[in-house]
Amino acid sequence: MYQDKTLICRDCKQEFIFSAGEQEFYAQKGFANEPARCPECRAARKQRHSARRMYTVICSECGQETEVPFNPSSDRPVYCRSCFQKHR
Repeated sequence: MYQDKTLICRDCKQEFIFSAGEQEFYAQKGFANEPARCPECRAARKQRHSARRMYTVICSECGQETEVPFNPSSDRPVYCRSCFQKHR
């Protein structure tokens, strides 16, 4: 049913293969559009967008130094990963 397609990457302008397996996966997920970027450019874009600024804080429960992906406010407690799991 599906056949490999050659597409052009929006970012690097190189050709890449949109395989039959990938097409089937996209269809199962309900994605209407073909990928606009090659796998390398998709990975680079994802990496750029997932790079968050981390804030160093002291856990309100155990006193351990930890990092969190948000700027904490002084009116709410902030927990390290293990203490956060206990409070869930």
